[in-house]
Amino acid sequence: MPDKKGCRLCPRNCGADRNPEGKTAETSKTNGKCGVSWKIRVARAALHMWEEPCISGEEGSGTVFFSGCSLGCVFCQNRDISGGRAGVDISADRLAQIFLELQEKGANNINLVTPGHYVPQIARALCLARDQKLTVPVVYNTGSYEYAETLKQMEGLVDIYLPDFKFMSRHIASRYCDAPDYALYAKAAIKEMVRQTKRPVFDKRGMMQRGVIVRHLALPGCMEDSRQILKYLYETYGDTIYISIMNQYTPMPGIGRRFPELASGLPPKEYDALVDYAIELGVENGFIQEGETAKESFIPPFDLEGVLP
Repeated sequence: MPDKKGCRLCPRNCGADRNPEGKTAETSKTNGKCGVSWKIRVARAALHMWEEPCISGEEGSGTVFFSGCSLGCVFCQNRDISGGRAGVDISADRLAQIFLELQEKGANNINLVTPGHYVPQIARALCLARDQKLTVPVVYNTGSYEYAETLKQMEGLVDIYLPDFKFMSRHIASRYCDAPDYALYAKAAIKEMVRQTKRPVFDKRGMMQRGVIVRHLALPGCMEDSRQILKYLYETYGDTIYISIMNQYTPMPGIGRRFPELASGLPPKEYDALVDYAIELGVENGFIQEGETAKESFIPPFDLEGVLP
């Protein structure tokens, strides 16, 4: 948590000065990993059609893209915002208004994308918005490198958790995001999410109102790690959660110079084999991606749409 010893919101424990009078993490002596200060920085707030069908629906998910990220995956497709460069700083009051504006536009939910480093401020904004008649479900969309204790601050405010489970292997997690303990914290975070939401709930239209959907992005050459993740999730939670297996990995320019194994997209045969493995495990509550989704653009323009009054 942010305190006199600095920020402790995530497992990086970087100690960045995130108090109102503090410096940005970028210039702080503690060199905060997420790259942002205590101010809420947002790069886009708009209807988004590219989530799972029960999240986006036909109307769209009201996504709020927060700047900064403590995980820093080498293959990140949202580098403009994950590094904290894109976006503008706003107040909690303005964030509450953004939530209400998205609801007025017909959003099926409010989708908080990479929110972990702003949890105290987001919690305040959600309370303000609910006092002003925010009624749609709230989605917490995260890479899962989270403290369970931080997530407890969102209990009663978040209806749907949309976490990633990126890596099981310490070696792979260390190589791709310098977090060998990733799986340890992701497991604890997802356990807390399931505790809060219990079993999935859908409305008459098939839109999720409560529950957990765990995403896994399959990476080239990491199929054994992917199988371990699916096995863990199904054996631990069964049909209490939904599992979303994604094939949209897209090599970003230049990644092959440092990580040659990531220079090409995921072979279709590897993805098909992973889906077959999930079926063999018994997974029924799941989502898969069909066709050549890696050739589609899932990256919206971070042009401040919906952010400024």
